[in-house]
Amino acid sequence: MTRFPHLRQDFAASLVVFLVALPLCVGVAVASGVPAELGLITGIVGGIVTGLMRGSSLQVSGPAAGLTVLVFEAVREFGLPVLGAIVLAAGLLQVLMGFLRTGRYFRAVSVSVVEGMLAGIGLVLIAGQLYAMAGFAAPASGLDKIAELPGAILRALDSTDALASIALGVGTVAVLVLWRHAPRRMRTVPAPLAAVGLATLVAAVGGLPVATVTVQGLLDSIQPPSADAFGELATAGAIGTVVAFTLIASAESLFGAAAVDRLHDGRRTDYDKELIAQGTGNAVCGALGALPMTAVIVRSAANVQAGARTKASRVLHGVWLLLFAALLPSALAYIPIPALAAILIHAGCKLVPVRGLASLWRQHRGEAVVLVVTAVSIVVISMFEGVLIGLALAIAKTAWEASHVRLEVIDKGAGPVQAYLSGNATFLRLPKILDSLEALPKDRPVELDLTGLHHLDHACRTALETWAERHSAADTEPVRMTTH
Repeated sequence: MTRFPHLRQDFAASLVVFLVALPLCVGVAVASGVPAELGLITGIVGGIVTGLMRGSSLQVSGPAAGLTVLVFEAVREFGLPVLGAIVLAAGLLQVLMGFLRTGRYFRAVSVSVVEGMLAGIGLVLIAGQLYAMAGFAAPASGLDKIAELPGAILRALDSTDALASIALGVGTVAVLVLWRHAPRRMRTVPAPLAAVGLATLVAAVGGLPVATVTVQGLLDSIQPPSADAFGELATAGAIGTVVAFTLIASAESLFGAAAVDRLHDGRRTDYDKELIAQGTGNAVCGALGALPMTAVIVRSAANVQAGARTKASRVLHGVWLLLFAALLPSALAYIPIPALAAILIHAGCKLVPVRGLASLWRQHRGEAVVLVVTAVSIVVISMFEGVLIGLALAIAKTAWEASHVRLEVIDKGAGPVQAYLSGNATFLRLPKILDSLEALPKDRPVELDLTGLHHLDHACRTALETWAERHSAADTEPVRMTTH
């Protein structure tokens, strides 16, 4: 047996992942409002640094569409120099959480909250990139992005340049959607690369008046955070952004790891080690002033489907990104912005579970409500507050469902009325319990048996004792309560 028995499979898979990752790295960076090279740097770190570490052997990391909206808002509010400090702080927090063995607890986060988070991100991402596809500047807030779309459409209809830009973007989306029907030999080229490549060729040959990627150079784009940038982290807004980066990147990566584990039969993910690996990668990205990273399901799935067997494939994909960024950076200047916007619109559509929501509504309406409320809150308010609202609603729903209580009344027409409470009596069910007890005959003694309760909180106990006192005052015999 050779020292690297799977090198051939991993080498081939690394090329596929590189071709998938290249346009996504550039597209996410441009949509985030940062130099395109920073997306490549994050992809390089995700491949080489995070790729070498333990955790999930086949999961591939890099800049993710799911963080685009949050990064754009952070850059707009704090500026690009502070972004590195935020990402570095979030990475260190992830590493700490990994050492504290909190990775497994992310598996307890409601799936509906995570899907609602991704759906909200997807909606804002789609709306924002529709402006970019037309060559317009997008409004700042998610709600404004959606509300001002009709006006943007009318503006586009009066502009030849905007119509040309939209046509190129729509053509790119069409290639992405229809590429799976192309001849098998053509499909060896990943759909994102094929779509961007064709759009670049059409724009260049046709001389279309569309915006292209601005190139600064790899070294010129690297801006390590200064001491002043770290000083900005003391503000409440920056702290909230760090927490949001940490939680969202961790949740997306660990949920992605669970999904990737279902795609192969190899070694399962160690969630705590994967959290440390993701945090280390983000810390390095922050130190370089680059974008935050997460595990990306599109690249990870491509890695598995291409036949990767070990982590060598994801490390090599990082090497290929490094060589491209070092040797061919000027090639980025030919890529049309509408094509990258189309790539992200296509990615955003995948984040919105339209079919899954219909099925979820039929089977678990409460979970569907959590998903929709989370997504709408993100669009209307902001990312961080939207996730918090979703988590609070999921907890409230779980508490409500867990506090089942049953009151059984036995009235033989004479003697005391017997009432049996069973289940979990919490303050959430107090109105129902009190309504049932107050409906009992007021001229008869009552025997209230609480031995069937698994849980009786303080609010319920106090309310039951108060009811018993009032009922006893109207009767010659007191209420008799039986407890454990």
